[in-house]
Amino acid sequence: MAQLVSGAQPATADDRGDPRSEGAEVFRGWGFDTCQAPSLSAMRAWRASDYRAVGVYFAGRARACPRQTYLSASWLADADDLGWRMLPIFVGSQSPCVKAGHKRGFSISSYDPYGQGQEEGHEAADRAGALGIARRSPLYLDMEAYDQYNSSCARTTLSFVRGWSSTVRSRGYLAGFYSSADSGVRHMERARRNGTGGLPDLMWFARWQVPASTSGEPVLSRSAWTPHRRIHQYRGNVTETHGGRRITIDRNLVDAPVAIID
Repeated sequence: MAQLVSGAQPATADDRGDPRSEGAEVFRGWGFDTCQAPSLSAMRAWRASDYRAVGVYFAGRARACPRQTYLSASWLADADDLGWRMLPIFVGSQSPCVKAGHKRGFSISSYDPYGQGQEEGHEAADRAGALGIARRSPLYLDMEAYDQYNSSCARTTLSFVRGWSSTVRSRGYLAGFYSSADSGVRHMERARRNGTGGLPDLMWFARWQVPASTSGEPVLSRSAWTPHRRIHQYRGNVTETHGGRRITIDRNLVDAPVAIID
């Protein structure tokens, strides 16, 4: 399905090695993501936890929480000063065969999915820059679970992802990709094995209720998206209290680039 495109470059995840050689800042440790960026007082309280990285839904038309009460350039700078490392997440257009009903109103167009991906890649880079997220930072594209065995839908989705990734890279950022291990991540790995170029640089895979591991994901070749290019989301929708502040989160093990805040 994902054949090598004439003139395409090999999958960048296999070519480029350690992202620190490109000026990226890598974090290794525990992280969480939550729909609404917490207040700075909550972030200060959660320094009592083992978490040191936080996923921030900074842009994209399909965000579940589009109205971010606290998120701003100053919030990011202050959270960075507190010692938090940010994982910027862009929730743009979704696969035409997305499984979640509430995401079906944000479908990728089958007319020009690559061009649409480019447009949204520019949107992601513009918004990141406005928030003080510097170049050499990662931007993670959130593509919720979809039917990757639907061949026409998979082609449309892959084209969008490649367009988005190429544009984000052209703007000086690292292109990350988040999805469920058994849908989007399996799809990207199959494309990689088929020699498709222009794939994301970083892989954030969701597989819940298993031990946290960035190296043990069965759908990924052990050499793919390494070194320091993986995040494992291993639990979802759990509520924790730290420093007296209660937040519902997804849990992640991170071995990947984090945002550089201007």
